Amino acid sequence: MSADPAAKAGTPHLLAASLACAIVAGLLWTGRAAAVRWEHARLSDFAPEPFPLKNQGLAWQRVAATTPSALPLYGSSEMVKRADNKAGEFFRDSPTGFEVSPVGAGGTTSIIILQKLAALGPDLKDKKIAISLSPSWFFRKTASPYFYEGNFSAMAASEFAFGSNLGTELKREIAARMLQFPESLKKTPLLELAVTCLASQRRLDHALFWALWPLGKLQNIIFDLQDHFEAVVHHVPKPKGPPHSPIANPIKVRESQAPPLDDDVRHGGDPVFLEHMATAMEWSDLDLLLRTITEIHARPLLLCIPLDGSLYEEAGISRSARQRFYTTLRAHADRFHFPLVAFEEHDEDPTFLVAHHYHLSGVGWMSYDQALDAFFHDQPVNP
Repeated sequence: MSADPAAKAGTPHLLAASLACAIVAGLLWTGRAAAVRWEHARLSDFAPEPFPLKNQGLAWQRVAATTPSALPLYGSSEMVKRADNKAGEFFRDSPTGFEVSPVGAGGTTSIIILQKLAALGPDLKDKKIAISLSPSWFFRKTASPYFYEGNFSAMAASEFAFGSNLGTELKREIAARMLQFPESLKKTPLLELAVTCLASQRRLDHALFWALWPLGKLQNIIFDLQDHFEAVVHHVPKPKGPPHSPIANPIKVRESQAPPLDDDVRHGGDPVFLEHMATAMEWSDLDLLLRTITEIHARPLLLCIPLDGSLYEEAGISRSARQRFYTTLRAHADRFHFPLVAFEEHDEDPTFLVAHHYHLSGVGWMSYDQALDAFFHDQPVNP
């Protein structure tokens, strides 16, 4: 019995469509490979710069993660604040054998950093990284939704959800924390649903997550291709206006919206200061960050900008109360056996910080640079 002529007629079209898809996939794969080679060749040009695409994409972060002579440095507004001796510029051209690649922006906190590190995952195995902590994170009840949304990366969050190999319980706790900032997920419904499923303890939701997983991987591929494309064209002059991209977040975080001291802390003295510190959600977020670093087997150095002692003294907050902060921070680092340099001996040093702000001066950055250099070369980092 002869085959259906209609079926025969449709076969060439199916073959042509399959061939076209294969050609497109091959071109995309080839283009991505070329982009990765170009990024590695240009790392020294872009490593010192903490620009938005590096902060919210993953291409440049992954290049630094996979380059032995690069040391990623994650932090907050100190990464972008102008100052002498900033690590990216200080180690430009690798004067001591390595370069620093800063990543961060104003309003970044532990929950944002951990999403980036989880997204990079295996690329950070046995990799040295440095993380700069800001004291202001630990004196507020929780991270500001405004700052969180301004630093949120849908790409990093999608890689965390669909690509990371974190343990089930850790992933659930991180997802539950992310759901406390619902506005950040509304623009990516697939990610929103996935994070909701990850945060749940119901088997049905877990089954739904795995049903979504293929679509999530496809979303990650699309994000990845776009990220590499934007990385390559980053140096091309762009028209004025906000970027129309899920990679480069158009929300601009203004530092002036984060005063160094809340009014109630400023007028409450030691009792209010200690109460705010004890109840800050940031301690839990920091533990999630440190657990993430442990599970991806990265090798971190924790740095902390010291408190501006003169500002706190004016607010009636004693040195002993401030010391409680350093002691608590060190206890968290010690729990994970991670090295910490908190620079508490500079608590009342007027040259270490820009006055009445949590930003390093040129003197402060030089101390950071010395710690980073010692860390990279496996020397003692304690000041």
